[in-house]
Amino acid sequence: MNLLTPEQTTATQKANLDTLFGLTNKAFEGFEKLVQLNLEAAKSTLAEIQDNAQKALSVKDPQELLALQASAMQPFTEKVLSYGRRVYEIASSTQAEFAKFAEARYEAQSHRVQTLVDDIAKNAPTGSEAAFAVMQSAIAAANTAYETVQKTTQQAVEIAESNINAAVTTASKAARHDVEQTSRAARK
Repeated sequence: MNLLTPEQTTATQKANLDTLFGLTNKAFEGFEKLVQLNLEAAKSTLAEIQDNAQKALSVKDPQELLALQASAMQPFTEKVLSYGRRVYEIASSTQAEFAKFAEARYEAQSHRVQTLVDDIAKNAPTGSEAAFAVMQSAIAAANTAYETVQKTTQQAVEIAESNINAAVTTASKAARHDVEQTSRAARK
């Protein structure tokens, strides 16, 4: 007994293909953003290395060299932290796109299953109500489990984001403190 018509099978295959290509495009968009970020970081780093090398060659005494190194550390640390934040943002936004696709597919599939069960229940023989009640209960339980997982995942993402922001703030403050101490030591 085939429950799907050829038109429904074709529509399902088309939807699956659209989903595959949609997700693939989203993955490539995220990859492109990471490549662009890495190219920008490489260009910027190369320019900074060249600039710092030129400055180091013009230094006349060790104190001046220590001060130069100390002054270069703060921007470097900030850039590393900024890079990490941007990588996280790219990964997070790509993951969010995948989650939207998954949620839409789940909702559509859930609706199809519910419609199928309802259609079968209408044509079911008398006495099969208990079996359909069990199916309805299973569908409701699956939906509840899915919603719980969604909420838990969202909470985990929010906690991770909060922890990353706290770590970046702490690292930035520590780097500033270290640079200030090194600068003071170089002046002595």
